[in-house]
Amino acid sequence: MRKLLQKLLSAWIISISNKFGSRPDKQRIHDALSQLYKNINASPGKRGEIFEIKETDGFIILSDQHKGARDFADDFALAEKNYLKALEYYEAKKFSYINLGDSEELWENLLESVIKHNKETFEAEKLFIKRKAFTKIFGNHDLYWDNDPLAQFNLKRIYGEVIRIYEGAILRFNLDGKVLDIYLTHGHQGDLQSDGNWFSKWFVSTIWAPLQAYLKINPNTPAYDNQLKTLHNTLMYDWVQSQNGLALITGHTHQPVFASLTHLERLYLKLKNATTGQNVKEVENLTLELNKLVAKGEQPPALNKYKSSYFNSGCCCFNDGDITGIEIESGLIRLIKWSYQKSDLPERFVLEEMKLKDLLFE
Repeated sequence: MRKLLQKLLSAWIISISNKFGSRPDKQRIHDALSQLYKNINASPGKRGEIFEIKETDGFIILSDQHKGARDFADDFALAEKNYLKALEYYEAKKFSYINLGDSEELWENLLESVIKHNKETFEAEKLFIKRKAFTKIFGNHDLYWDNDPLAQFNLKRIYGEVIRIYEGAILRFNLDGKVLDIYLTHGHQGDLQSDGNWFSKWFVSTIWAPLQAYLKINPNTPAYDNQLKTLHNTLMYDWVQSQNGLALITGHTHQPVFASLTHLERLYLKLKNATTGQNVKEVENLTLELNKLVAKGEQPPALNKYKSSYFNSGCCCFNDGDITGIEIESGLIRLIKWSYQKSDLPERFVLEEMKLKDLLFE
């Protein structure tokens, strides 16, 4: 029956998805980002919180776990040990945790299956909730948390208490008398398939996505198509580069970006400098890292000069089990990776780092 329905419906579903779905549109994205930022400032606590931050405060921002049912399609399964070790590390350091969306893969799985197979990760997240140090933002694959009347009931089942779900957040810093806002949201804004009116959101999360999952039809989305995800990041950058005193952190594309350059782009720059300086050992190490990223599907970059105002947390479901995220601590912002090394144990690596103050002077 499934094969018959695939044959009958595949072309129609892909056509509709291409017309109304995850195709980045500059004006829609810019309008949606502007409106959400305006709404958070006008009514803090409704669509998003504003946090007045001290330079010494610590935050970890992780996105796109896509927790599943531990079946063949569960992208999170290989990364689970890295994720748990990372949360243990940040809990010990008393960081606040901002979960930037698509934490649960609810397009492909029933919520009950996700709850059943991810008890350990939910318990680790619960420690941050007990300290009032957990902010959960919804994405397009866990829209359920924003639009289903039973969402709060199920969140209480998972975490033992009711928690608010937001579309975004603002971290507000006072740096040498100047205000820097770091604006956080999942990054699916402007995507009609998951950012339309309440009915379209309900239809996608309740009817459309389960239909696609059942038929195993996967139209390209920014998260899985290299050209689209690069374009989507570019459009996010286009919006924030025209703002003053503002930096933007998103997820959604699964492509780590630091100070408006992908990690791959920065590695190419470092390789160029190492080659010029005849640093043989560094050239060797950078080449190995570049080959690893290319194997994951990253595309060689066209390097340009950008303002350092856009960041992307990457994801917690790379196919080798790596996870990436953004740390903010003691006046610094970092792109970090947790990866299995020779010991097969998770280790933390700082991939990029800069001072928050530098974001104000460009």
